[in-house]
Amino acid sequence: MVYLDSIVFPNQDAEWNFRMGIKRTCYNTMYPFFTLSQAGLERLDFESITILYGGNGSGKTTALNVIAQKLGVGRSAPFNSSNFFQDYVKLCQVRLEESVPPHSRVITSDDVFDYMLHIRSLNEGIDRKKEMLFDDHYEARHSTFRLRSLDDYDTLKKRNSARRKTQSAFVREQVMPNVREQSNGESASFYFQQRIEADALYLLDEPENSLSAAKQVELAKYLQESARYMACQLIISTHSPFLLAIPGAKIYDLDARPVDIKRWTQLENVRVYQDFFARHQHEFVQH
Repeated sequence: MVYLDSIVFPNQDAEWNFRMGIKRTCYNTMYPFFTLSQAGLERLDFESITILYGGNGSGKTTALNVIAQKLGVGRSAPFNSSNFFQDYVKLCQVRLEESVPPHSRVITSDDVFDYMLHIRSLNEGIDRKKEMLFDDHYEARHSTFRLRSLDDYDTLKKRNSARRKTQSAFVREQVMPNVREQSNGESASFYFQQRIEADALYLLDEPENSLSAAKQVELAKYLQESARYMACQLIISTHSPFLLAIPGAKIYDLDARPVDIKRWTQLENVRVYQDFFARHQHEFVQH
């Protein structure tokens, strides 16, 4: 599915025309002006899965954020903005094949980290509650108590409940179970399966963070299936060879000057992996 057909960024002439009209001189940067144009990036044409590849500082995250702001796509994590960001966004032009669904989202590595911390914090809170209930159970079973008025009725009920139940049963009755313990990679993988819904546009910024190689392979398969069977359009910023190898993905190499469309096997980061394993190929031979 394709919702966003293309985006055209301002070229250097348009950026300089804007710059000359600015009277403010107190800013050291006009980011994102002159970031993408210096890389020769003036237009992106999208498929159901489009990947923006490049190293740090290549502009792939900048392009992703500009697209998100131009489309008004929702997000949770803050992003690197500036006083000129909206001015730049206004100069961009987009062409849509279909209206962008309202539940479309930007998903960043920060979102995944926040989710993992939330799960950890939730479990820690549950554990603290359990410790308090352990103390309550002990006190209720062993303390002396005399009913003096109706105000003491709740205390009497707790005392009788504690005497009828084991400590574990007493605690389970009053507190939710811990969220299933998972590794960071498992939590991150689960996060994407929960957040990516059918019929939407998703902008994913380096989703491979926190994922092992095996989990990256799983994520690549899930993203491919989301585009194929769930009518999702995916625009992904990554340098993971496992995501770059998604069949049918259109890849823009933002390290190239000017930016160019490449096959995943042509990309420098992938070549580094290939060269590394080629040098160590003899170590994989079974003796």
